[in-house]
Amino acid sequence: MAKADDSDKPSGDSPSSVEQYLVKDPERFALNLARMIEQAGKAASAWAEPREKGEMRDTVAEPMTDVVKTFSKLTEYWLSDPQRALEAQTRLFAGYMEVWGNSIQRMGGEPIEDAIKPERGDKRFLDPEWGRNAFFDFLKQAYLVTARWAGDLVEHADGLDEHTRHKAGFYVKQVTNALAPSNFILTNPELFRETVASNGENLVRGMKMLAEDIAAGKGDLKLRQADYTPFEIGKNIATTPGKVVGRSDVAEIIQYAPTTDKVLKRPLLICPPWINKFYILDLNPQKSFIRWAVEQGHTVFVISWINPDQRHGLKDWEAYIREGLQYGLDTVEQATGEREVNAIGYCVGGTLLAAALALLAQEGDHRIRSVTFFTTQVDFTHAGDLKVFVDEDQIRALEGAMRDKGYLDGTKMATAFNMLRSGDLIWPYVINNYMRGKEPTPFDLLYWNADSTRMAAANHSFYLRNCYLENNLSQGRMELAGRTVSLADITIPVYNLAAREDHIAPARSVFLGCRYFGGDVDYVVSGSGHIAGVVNPPSAGKYQFWFSGKPSGDYDTWLAGANETPGSWWPHWQSWIEAKDGERVAARKPGVRGRVLEDAPGSYVKVRV
Repeated sequence: MAKADDSDKPSGDSPSSVEQYLVKDPERFALNLARMIEQAGKAASAWAEPREKGEMRDTVAEPMTDVVKTFSKLTEYWLSDPQRALEAQTRLFAGYMEVWGNSIQRMGGEPIEDAIKPERGDKRFLDPEWGRNAFFDFLKQAYLVTARWAGDLVEHADGLDEHTRHKAGFYVKQVTNALAPSNFILTNPELFRETVASNGENLVRGMKMLAEDIAAGKGDLKLRQADYTPFEIGKNIATTPGKVVGRSDVAEIIQYAPTTDKVLKRPLLICPPWINKFYILDLNPQKSFIRWAVEQGHTVFVISWINPDQRHGLKDWEAYIREGLQYGLDTVEQATGEREVNAIGYCVGGTLLAAALALLAQEGDHRIRSVTFFTTQVDFTHAGDLKVFVDEDQIRALEGAMRDKGYLDGTKMATAFNMLRSGDLIWPYVINNYMRGKEPTPFDLLYWNADSTRMAAANHSFYLRNCYLENNLSQGRMELAGRTVSLADITIPVYNLAAREDHIAPARSVFLGCRYFGGDVDYVVSGSGHIAGVVNPPSAGKYQFWFSGKPSGDYDTWLAGANETPGSWWPHWQSWIEAKDGERVAARKPGVRGRVLEDAPGSYVKVRV
């Protein structure tokens, strides 16, 4: 099979040549186009078949309605004042004229600075032809001018309420990312060259992968971000030795085997998010927080949430607290004889843990004696781009879609998270897979990211309404088990970890949430984002973290005065834990009164959507 090689790629100082864009073997190229069309038919069949059988109902109209409604409000603001509209059009026209003028001068051989440059870190226009070839340079600059102008329309639309402005900015970003010239074969010099050099064989491979990915998504595109075939849960991923020592309708409780003779007297119970699976904390031995914690002398227990189906549709937050967290505490006590426990909650698992702690405080259950939150929001005022998907109309539509099945498909949630960083998590893979026809490389983190979980309907509805929409938890309005819970009732020590570049639980949002707890809070900010900021083992020597005692004042002032320490925050957390209670006892063998159910990582984690 022919493929492009390095000789087809122009060097940085060679002149642009039209030869590299000419088809060398028209007959073979035409044959490959026919093969591509054949594969496109298979992709269309994979899309249509579940719809014809009634197995899938499209809900495209619902999100599109919100997009149209949002853009209508934006358009109304600019067109309501003719002078304002004229000024906006003039700015765009002036930008185009500058780009056109630069292109004319560049074709005349004059060295000209670009009218507009890509933002720092933008990898879409790295190929030399984007600057050297007048045609591609013009496309790039015209696109950048248009994208920046569209963003400015949102930023300067003073008549919009804040939520509508947030949605408009998000949707504009999605549209401009989708329409980038780098996403199309004829307007991307690198794709154009590869297509010509391989006589279109890249398109055949890409369309075949597209058909496979639509079939894998059962009618929806399940975008592959990595080669998943080398990975198997329990074999080379999620391999820390342990046993399943408890099982309820919503959770398995895993206890990990000790690696030290002595362990901390207080066991450690980890409550991960149910939106993804727990093994983000146990990807492999080098990255595993769970394995590291065991090596530090913790008796580690982890909640492995069920991947729900229609039987779990009515399981709400109270059910997840009673049958997950409290059941976990009961299991820990039965396995170790200890009532005092250290607890960790990650992301929405941390939000559930915070709500549970407030409820248990009222009920007199004080078994958790310290709590650590990983990138957890308890106040949702500054909750980031996920708030785009949350308003009354969108939640009502989502509840209607979940009502029949009793759950939200995992692919829907995965798509929403990918859209938060579509420039990194969607379009590069569309280009690599379906246009270049290249298989992605194996990557354990992206394997985990693609291992989606469903959302139980009652659970998900409660979360969206009480947290993102109404912000009830921090405001003392959340109702659980017939009680109105308050974070002020949480008086145990809190270690609150945020990640500086987190787009899901922004560090500013986590900082604001600190003020609502009733006891001492140590706020720590790690480098990187929602995953890498947490999963950062000391042996990697990466990133840094900031701490400065109590989180008082505003976030920017706190961060400016915080102590920056290179490397992982994990040892800092370990010192914090041991300062609360460093007593050690003989290591414990996994099991409840000597009984275990099966080996870790258990059965629930292996259920796929």
